[in-house]
Amino acid sequence: MAGRATFTAAMKRSRIPRRARQTPDTEQLVRLATGLGLSGSRIEDAFWEARLCTLIDRLLEDGDEAALTAALDQLYGEQERAYDTLADLLEARCEGRIYHGQTGDSNESKSGKALDLLLFVAPILVWSRFTIPAGAIPAPQLANIRVHLQAHVFAAAARIGLADFLFSPDQLPQSYCDTAALAERLGKAALHSTDLHLNPGQMPETVNFLSDTRYLLGVVAVPRGTALFRWQEDDSDRSEVFKQWRIQGGEALRPLLSGCASELLLPQPYHAGCRDADRLSRPYSLRASVAYLSTTLNLTAAELHAVIAPFYDQRMEEYRIGFTLKNSNAVVHGVVWPLLDAEDDVTDMAAQIEAVLREIDVGKVTVLDHRLTIEYCDDCGAPLYPNPEGEPVHAELPEEQAEVVSRHLH
Repeated sequence: MAGRATFTAAMKRSRIPRRARQTPDTEQLVRLATGLGLSGSRIEDAFWEARLCTLIDRLLEDGDEAALTAALDQLYGEQERAYDTLADLLEARCEGRIYHGQTGDSNESKSGKALDLLLFVAPILVWSRFTIPAGAIPAPQLANIRVHLQAHVFAAAARIGLADFLFSPDQLPQSYCDTAALAERLGKAALHSTDLHLNPGQMPETVNFLSDTRYLLGVVAVPRGTALFRWQEDDSDRSEVFKQWRIQGGEALRPLLSGCASELLLPQPYHAGCRDADRLSRPYSLRASVAYLSTTLNLTAAELHAVIAPFYDQRMEEYRIGFTLKNSNAVVHGVVWPLLDAEDDVTDMAAQIEAVLREIDVGKVTVLDHRLTIEYCDDCGAPLYPNPEGEPVHAELPEEQAEVVSRHLH
């Protein structure tokens, strides 16, 4: 398979409406979020937000994910503004906090200065015919990565705590409460500019794909109200930070991604960075697939035919792209392009997919306008992809190439 059909959890997205058990905390979340959503002034905003943040913080500390998701489910589709307000605050309280210090802690806390702490992510788009690495990061490589993050990405006064682990999407926190708990642990490391050790044996296993995303996670700590990122300072901007991180960070990360093609994305606050990675991984997966087919089958992109079709369950869930050789109906490879956030069947996503395929010189592109039902292979569970006749079929490389590739991908 080319890339993932599922994306990172614990963030705003389309939800499937469902009835959840109501609790007093759920009802209070809904009431406060509704009040904030209807507020007409900054002063009233502050009133509702302070109470909502206090409740969210308690529920995150208690690990009460059910109350948080039940409130989101109740608001989704009925009170759009309140839903967005609650989702935004949930993300903010998971990834950011103010640290006021305790006795025996860092110099800043002893002097009474508060600190801003923020969970950040540095995503990397990767593809390879071999297994894409994930897991523990050796200390020398992590130290080198830290140097370049502090030199090129974060503000001069920033301290960071890094997880010594290269995450796959399967290994990221899978809930709001899990995200907040990891941010808390990384925050303690950031206070002392140290790294957080994660036991690889306790992390979920990851499934290998041709194209995937890897993530560095950490927390940055700065004196309250000062710049977090280098681009917030007067002598820099985002484009320069991005350029330097791609050059210098790319070299630091290269030893971790042997045998892979990779593209670094801008380090950002956790949820925003994960969303950007989800969005950008879709065209990247198409480019990786065409490069893979070109090298594996010894042909040019112009000799490929891509078939784009919408796939539905209860509603439209994704596009699937089947690749065939010109003048053939046999699908040799496939890519899943999931819908994200507010995308639906009204969004002209097919045109965006076609534009990417044209940009990389795919010879023929067909867009099917009829609805196909999401189907998977009964034997191996792989998605079925559209052929030029509009039928969902299994993707199979020609036999001689399949024998070579299977040794690397399974």
